[in-house]
Amino acid sequence: MSYILPFIILITIVVFIHEYGHYYFAKKFGVGITDFSIGFGKEIFGWNDNYGTRWKICWIPLGGYVKFFGDRNVFSQDEQKKLINKYDKESQKKLFILKPLYQRSIIVAAGPIANFILAILIFAIINFFIGKDFTPAVIDQVEDNSPAFFAGIKKGDQIISIDQNKVESILEVSTFINTSSSDTIEFLLLRNEEKISLFITPKLINGEDQLGNQIKKKIIGVKLAPLNNSFNKKPLGLTKSIYYSVKEVWYVTTSSLRYLGKIFTGSGDPSQLGGPIRIAQITGQVFEYGIVPFFSIMAYISVSLGLINLFPIPMLDGGHLMFYSFEKILGRPLNQKTQEFLFRIGLFLLLSLMFFATFNDLKSIGLF
Repeated sequence: MSYILPFIILITIVVFIHEYGHYYFAKKFGVGITDFSIGFGKEIFGWNDNYGTRWKICWIPLGGYVKFFGDRNVFSQDEQKKLINKYDKESQKKLFILKPLYQRSIIVAAGPIANFILAILIFAIINFFIGKDFTPAVIDQVEDNSPAFFAGIKKGDQIISIDQNKVESILEVSTFINTSSSDTIEFLLLRNEEKISLFITPKLINGEDQLGNQIKKKIIGVKLAPLNNSFNKKPLGLTKSIYYSVKEVWYVTTSSLRYLGKIFTGSGDPSQLGGPIRIAQITGQVFEYGIVPFFSIMAYISVSLGLINLFPIPMLDGGHLMFYSFEKILGRPLNQKTQEFLFRIGLFLLLSLMFFATFNDLKSIGLF
C-alpha cells in the first residue's frame, strides 16, 4: 500500500495533464466533449459541468481519455456523410471530424505536448527554489586494471563531457555513462589546463541503483570526489531554471529514443524496460525520500508518457497524427480496410509491449 498510493497520485496527475491538453484545445476549437475520464472501467464518482462534459474517476488508474461528441473513426467520405446527417446544423459544429485537419492535429498532439510542459515546469521549479548542482566531476581514484586505468585516466582529471554531453555536475557522470548508447564512450578530460579526449569501453555488471533495485550498470573503475568535499548547489534565476529544465527534458527524450532504438535493432538490453509494476515500485521508494524526488520522478514519467504517445502506432496519439498525414497527402481519410489492418497491428504491438514490460516487472521482484 505504501507503494500503491504514491503511484496512483503520480499517474493521476500525469494522465490528467495529458488529457487536459486534448480537452483544452478541443474546447478552444469548439469540439463537443462528452467525457473526461481519469482511469478506465466502472465509474467511482463524477459530475457534469455546464458544457455537458461528464468528469469522472474510474476504477483502473492506468490511463484516461477524453471522448468527443459523435466520436468515431471515419473511414470514407460516404460514411462521413452518414454520420454528419445524423445531426442538425448546430450539433455538426461540435463534431471533431468536421474540424480542419490542422485543428484536429493540434488537439491530438496537445496531450503529449502537455506532458513535456509539465516536466519542464517541474524541473524549472526545482531549479529555481531548490537549486542545481554544479560540482566539478574530479577523479579522486582510478582502480587498477579497470577500463579507466587502461584508457589512461589519472587522479585529478576533471571530466568535461561524456559522449559530447557537457558534464556540469559530478552527479551527471553515472547517468551519462549508463544512458550512453555506444559500446565505447568518449570522455573529454581537463588535465593541467589541457583538454584530452579518451575512449573507454565500460564493463557491464549486475548491481543496484540508489533505491536498492537490481540493475545492470556500466562502470569504468573511477571514484569521484567533490572539490574540498563540498557540493556546489545553488538556486537559479528564472531564465536559467527554464533553460536547464528544457535541457533535461531534451536529454531524457533523446536518451530514451536511443535506448529504444538499440532494443529494436537487437543491440540493447531489454531487461531494463519496465511497466506499471516497476514504476509503482520506484515511485513508492522515491516518495520515501521526500516531495522533491517524488516530483522529479513524476517529471521523468511525464516525459516518457508524452514520448510514447507520439510513436506512430495506431491507437496512440502518434498513430492518429500518422493517419492525418496520410489524409493530407491523399486528400481523404484512409479506407476502412487499411485503417482496420493498421489498428490490428497497433493493438498487437501495444499488447506485446505490455506483456514484455510486465514480465520484466515480475522478474525483477522475483516471481520468475
